[in-house]
Amino acid sequence: MNAIEAVVQNLSEVRRRSMMIWESVPDEFLDWRPDSEAMSIKEMIRHVLDSEHYYHLALLNKGSLSAYDSPYEARAFTTLKDELRFSETYRNEFMNTVKSYTEGDLTRIQIDRKDVGYVRSLGDMLMRIAYHEAVHSGQLLDYLRTAGLKRPKVWD
Repeated sequence: MNAIEAVVQNLSEVRRRSMMIWESVPDEFLDWRPDSEAMSIKEMIRHVLDSEHYYHLALLNKGSLSAYDSPYEARAFTTLKDELRFSETYRNEFMNTVKSYTEGDLTRIQIDRKDVGYVRSLGDMLMRIAYHEAVHSGQLLDYLRTAGLKRPKVWD
């Protein structure tokens, strides 16, 4: 397995486990949040999906975007199934971009996000994207515990 294949596998595994968590949430708990300052479950799912789209555009731009028009902003979150269907094209485009990179690109391409405090190699940025989703998966597992809901076994 080369480095690109490893990155693709990592991104795929993180998403597979996120889906296990997301799909375990009863519909009546999608608006649940642990406190008034926290994102709701559906807001966190949308945040992960929308962030991935933003990150994809930032990769193509080789840095932060000066403006971002989220395709999610004006859209109501109705059901998880509908949200995932809407996101499928964006996910496929992101994964196809990742698959198009060469191993040399992972260190050669720099992603300039000085506006938020860093410039990193493409490889580092791809790992940060996966980490972002993984952190939110952990948060959602804690949400489920706090809400007294059954948590899926993500360590298969």
